[in-house]
Amino acid sequence: MASSSAESVREASGGSEGTQSPTPARPIAEQPLKLKGRARLAAGLQRIASSQSLAKMGRTRARTYSGTGRGSVSCISLNSANSSYGASFGTSLASEYSNGYSTAPTSAVTTPGNAIPSWDERARLKTPSGLDSKSSAAIPSGLGVSSKPSDTPGIAEVDEDYFTRPVAKQSPPRKKFNFWRDMPSEIKMQIFMYLEPRQIVRSSRVSKDWHRMCFDGQLWSIMDTAGFYQDISADALVSIITKAGPFVRDLNLRGCVQLRERWHSRGLSDACRNLENFSLEGCRIDRTSIHSFLYANNRLVHINLSGLAGATNSAMRIIAGNCPKLEHLNISWCNNINTNGLRKVVEGCPNLKDVRAGEVSGWDDLDFMQVLFETNNLERLILMNCDSLTDKSLAVLMEGKESEIDFITGRPIVPPRKLKHLDLTRCRGITDRGVRTCVSNIPDIEGLQLSKCHGILDDTLTDLLPTTPMLSHLDLEELDSLSNVVLQCLANSPCAPRLRHLNISYCENLGDTGMLPLVRACTNLQSLEMDNTRISDLVLAEAAAMMRSRTPRTILTDNTPFQPTTGLRLIAYDCQNVTWTGVREVLSRNAEVHTTTKAAELPPLDKNLPPTTDPATPSATPTSSTDNLPAPRIHILREHAYPSQIIQLKCFYTYQPTVEEHTKRVLRGDFAAARRLERKWADFMIAQEEAGAAGAGGRRRRRRAREAQMMHADEEEGSAGVGGGRRRRARSGGCAVM
Repeated sequence: MASSSAESVREASGGSEGTQSPTPARPIAEQPLKLKGRARLAAGLQRIASSQSLAKMGRTRARTYSGTGRGSVSCISLNSANSSYGASFGTSLASEYSNGYSTAPTSAVTTPGNAIPSWDERARLKTPSGLDSKSSAAIPSGLGVSSKPSDTPGIAEVDEDYFTRPVAKQSPPRKKFNFWRDMPSEIKMQIFMYLEPRQIVRSSRVSKDWHRMCFDGQLWSIMDTAGFYQDISADALVSIITKAGPFVRDLNLRGCVQLRERWHSRGLSDACRNLENFSLEGCRIDRTSIHSFLYANNRLVHINLSGLAGATNSAMRIIAGNCPKLEHLNISWCNNINTNGLRKVVEGCPNLKDVRAGEVSGWDDLDFMQVLFETNNLERLILMNCDSLTDKSLAVLMEGKESEIDFITGRPIVPPRKLKHLDLTRCRGITDRGVRTCVSNIPDIEGLQLSKCHGILDDTLTDLLPTTPMLSHLDLEELDSLSNVVLQCLANSPCAPRLRHLNISYCENLGDTGMLPLVRACTNLQSLEMDNTRISDLVLAEAAAMMRSRTPRTILTDNTPFQPTTGLRLIAYDCQNVTWTGVREVLSRNAEVHTTTKAAELPPLDKNLPPTTDPATPSATPTSSTDNLPAPRIHILREHAYPSQIIQLKCFYTYQPTVEEHTKRVLRGDFAAARRLERKWADFMIAQEEAGAAGAGGRRRRRRAREAQMMHADEEEGSAGVGGGRRRRARSGGCAVM
């Protein structure tokens, strides 16, 4: 290599000497010749040309390079030993190609043999460009090679050297985005609004930021503790009220007895100043705290003080002077309030529409009833258990004092009342005379409750019902003097199509004569209570037929289970004429499913079939194209018609478990199981009746008849004084099965 370098120097310097034979090898101890200037450049170019990776490029070798001579380090290919791009050098450099440097894995230093020029940092190994895929396989990946052609033929221009590690382009760092932190606070509050109050309180433990948001007043504008009042502590409830007080509009503290000692806490009674709906029903609160809440909120529209001993006439005066927007007032079972305080509210609140004053005294005050008559703003008046209400005070409420009388009809000429709901339940001072004053005076009434008002006759109701076309709720419970004439009149009245709730329980004179036409006419009934009456199985069958006709059936073509809803709540227990046959009629209608089959033609599978021939006559001519068409496919569709609404029945207590199980199966869509239960129950009842008709059942009935006869004889003897007779036991008209 040294001789080749020397020869290259002489050629580069332009010497006139010809080509000479190779110079003998120098001694090992001789130092290599140090090149300068153009000679060093030529030596570097020669090392590039001697690379094994350029062997296949078709270039001519340097004149001074001999394949049998000793190579330099630059002659070593970077490929593996089995590379086909040049001569193989084995797993390590042989001694004749290593320039005296040992390649064995040993730390022993060998004396270099044929010395080579010292390595210069400025003379770097260059990677050529423009190689094909095969030639470039020996070049390490990652070397950046410029595609710009070089001026020197055969020499590629490079961008980086071999020993420089390529640097990958780094994308700019992504901006860190915290989803919850960077979200607008309005969206956060909207998310929290989907949580229940109990979940909001639990979420406040996550962090301080969440604690601040969970007790923000925007989340507590409607604070109803009906669902969690038993689980929340007094401290947490006080904390919520004090922090969210200015934002709260609806505050319902019904049943919060844990606040008994906390009403005087700092800022509790003054925290809420924008309330519109306020309820303290069932709370243990003193009079001072009630007055503080009423003074602090002058926008109240709905006030519920039901059952509070601390509510007095003083609170009524505060409401009259501080709450002019009041519309609903509930003071039922407030023993310390009477009509004197209620009169202040009626005079000071012109928008008052709903008054619920059950068990409030003072309704015999005719002056107060005259005030109600003159204002005529009430739409709902609840007076249950008001024993002070009399026929005279009710007449003043309906007709006023000293009103002008119409000489033709004999009735006072007064404007009709705006009442839509009137509840006179258990008003023992009301008789038939007081109810008659309502005739033609309450045309907008929708709910009328007259239960347990004894003394009301048929004539009064037959005159009243035709004048109430908007009536939808009627309660006549325990009016034992009524007859079927009232039900017939109700069936023919204008309110029959609108009637939804009817209660005639314990009216022992009402039976099938009045109920059958009523069930046919009132097709929108949702609740019918007929316990302890004389109805029979015919009424149950008519109710089932009415439900079948008024609700369209749901038709499904697949086997998807259908779940109906409850359309009529029917109560018929302790009715002596109702047997299991009528109960079965209702159960049969509830589980009734109509199945119809329809034939649907489907397109043929293949329309391009070749003409066929008769196998019996091979030489026969092919049939026509119309005869070769495949027969149409017929698909059978099954349509199931399910009942959309069912009847929820309450009957005799021994039948009730079976009825409830049957209803449960129907409501979950298992009609097959419901029909199977009904069939087995019917078989059981039939077998039980057959067993009782003969054998032990007959003997048991005859024994009971003899015992009853003997008891009756003893009673007759006792009444005649023949012996010490027994007292006759009272017999009620209960169920015959009992």
